[in-house]
Amino acid sequence: MLLDRILAGTPAGERPLTFTAELPPRVSSYSEWPEWADPAVVRALESAGVPRPWSHQAAAASIAAAGEHVVVSTGTASGKSLAYQLPVLTDLAGDSRGTALYLSPTKALGADQLRAAVTLTESEPVLRSIHPSAFDGDTSTELRQWARSNSRWIFTNPDMLHLGILRSHQRWAHVLRNLRYVVVDECHSYRGVFGSNVALVLRRLRRIAARYGAHPVFVLASATTADPGAAASRLIGAPCAQVTEDGSPHGPRTIALWEPPLLTSVTGENGAPVRRPAASEASRIMADLLVEGARTLTFVRSRRGAELTAIGARRALSEVDPDLADRVAAYRAGYLAEDRRELEAALGDGRLLGVATTNALELGVDIAGLDAVVVAGFPGTIASFWQQAGRSGRRGEGSLVVLVARDDPLDTYLVHHPSALLDRPVEATVTDPTNPYVLGPQLLCAALELPLTDAEVADFGAIDVLTELAEQGLIRRRAHGWFVTAESDPHSSLDIRGGIGKQVAIVDGESGRLLGTVDAGRAPATAHPGAVHIHQGESFVVDHLDLEEGLALVHPEEPDWTTSARETTDIAIADIAEHKPYGDVGVALVQVEVTHQVVGYLRRLSSGEVLDSVELDMPAQTLRTRAVMYTITPELLEEHGIGADRVPGALHAAEHAAIGLLPLVATCDRGDIGGVSTALHPDTGLPTVFVYDGHPGGAGFADRGHAELVRWLSATRDAIESCECAAGCPSCVHSPKCGNGNHPLDKDGAVRVLTAILDAVSPSPNPAV
Repeated sequence: MLLDRILAGTPAGERPLTFTAELPPRVSSYSEWPEWADPAVVRALESAGVPRPWSHQAAAASIAAAGEHVVVSTGTASGKSLAYQLPVLTDLAGDSRGTALYLSPTKALGADQLRAAVTLTESEPVLRSIHPSAFDGDTSTELRQWARSNSRWIFTNPDMLHLGILRSHQRWAHVLRNLRYVVVDECHSYRGVFGSNVALVLRRLRRIAARYGAHPVFVLASATTADPGAAASRLIGAPCAQVTEDGSPHGPRTIALWEPPLLTSVTGENGAPVRRPAASEASRIMADLLVEGARTLTFVRSRRGAELTAIGARRALSEVDPDLADRVAAYRAGYLAEDRRELEAALGDGRLLGVATTNALELGVDIAGLDAVVVAGFPGTIASFWQQAGRSGRRGEGSLVVLVARDDPLDTYLVHHPSALLDRPVEATVTDPTNPYVLGPQLLCAALELPLTDAEVADFGAIDVLTELAEQGLIRRRAHGWFVTAESDPHSSLDIRGGIGKQVAIVDGESGRLLGTVDAGRAPATAHPGAVHIHQGESFVVDHLDLEEGLALVHPEEPDWTTSARETTDIAIADIAEHKPYGDVGVALVQVEVTHQVVGYLRRLSSGEVLDSVELDMPAQTLRTRAVMYTITPELLEEHGIGADRVPGALHAAEHAAIGLLPLVATCDRGDIGGVSTALHPDTGLPTVFVYDGHPGGAGFADRGHAELVRWLSATRDAIESCECAAGCPSCVHSPKCGNGNHPLDKDGAVRVLTAILDAVSPSPNPAV
């Protein structure tokens, strides 16, 4: 048994395995080919190895063929592609002018789906006029022109839809006029600010298509998510049916939860204990699995981590079997396309036994026959965990999935509360297209594409946003609608994936090469002088940051340490959206102004040990956003054993842990949110804790925390109590970005604070998590 093999390799005295579960196999549920399906399309699919559709494929395809928007939300390797291939190809086969769009969040997934579409259309004469073609950042000018003139199924992404199609929609008139279908693949990945931008891009697409007389059907494919129909409806701005019953088979699967031990020889900030790094543990586990002949995929959170994990596994294997060491590789974004395709093929045909990868292999690319998946650190959402886990056992055979916990409160919670991972529905996707900081730039793009009418402005609820834009001279109200002024270039100014506002260019000062961008709000914390910047596996150190010019200069360097900024933060309440009193506890959803100033940074070794602290003098920045907030009276704190001297440390520790656990209830990353705690806040006059969205205007994360307060704070308390450390560590109440150097922190006090809050607001003494 594979699990026995990796346990045998565990050092004596260690008990890292916290839980195992045996998931039963699932048998196939088939349907017949729908009567409306074109016989040529059926023949093409049968030639591609699909004798009959699974039940969910036929159900979703039939809903789309009937003209209704639909989302199919089923597991990894469940053949969701057929749910849109069947209606799209049938429609285009019957209408020589009909067109379709396919949208993917990643180029690798788009390329994989394009190859499948080309294979299908080339197999039948009636389908050959469809000419599926790519239109993305890698497509040459000549091929873009050819695709625009000849292709009837364009494979692109939201970025190119925004910049290359909608901005110049007149050049795409024949495609838009005949648009029958829009496919939105892996739609669960559109969340937060990116998802909110994509939601508005899709509304702009529907608006422009309607201008040409087209009303396309949207077919969305998603990992299993909570309430996929509602999420898809928010994304496209129209009602959307859902198909969630999975008719595909999978083999039995063993899930193992693994917590590396606390190290005795290394300490972190303020002497706190640290755990053996998840990536190091994962490389050893992968090596043990490969010795057993198990084809293994290891997911790691960073590009650098993927490279180091592969190196560690090769080093361990070279001592046992040098031939095995040559059959391990890393895979990540940033590799040349031909190198990625070669790695995919080598993993698929067995030349490679093991690959350490970022989430670049999470979506779309079909890799069958893996025996095991190792997940080094919870990937941020339950949806992503199941996507990664689903890569194993894809031939219907048994498989092993190991989740290795990072030194992080959420990971700690999950390995000790497996039901929160294995028994709960996956998270609802969080988007907020009404965020004025997102809506404003999108409305400028929409108005440039086609002047906005007063009725459309009312539908968007955007009169206040447009009035402010008009005061800035960016848009004007005239008799026939709202028109963008000549000075505006809204499409080029809007990065739908990045932050909001001005972008800071990161440039190699030695070669002049542009490495990437970061939005100005995040630059002081991530691109300050001395910061380590990773770009496509290469390491750089920042020499100079100029926020006025929007420029960060870096030089190549391979340090053996990483950096994390230290900030001071002040927060003021600007408006109260909702407030509920619970006796001595108050809970609110508020608009806030957060003032940050980066005052220094820590340098840490990969083991977690802190090398030193470096001071900086950076300008202060103000963020207007949304926060979930709770207050608690000193009297109630005293009742729970927290005297005045313990209040700052108890609130601070509770705030840190709550930030770490918010991703349990909201599809966000820890870096998307921040927090402030104070023993006496001037706006409330009480001990107060805030957790706020790290994006201007908010991205919906604080709102989700407010809606799920009891489950969120219950999980936070349980994570702290589950941690084996004595007085606090990175697995419970320490934060890697704490501006106060993780001081003061009171672990026991945090549990008491959270207990007091939950006793007041929960309908039962022991709220279910």
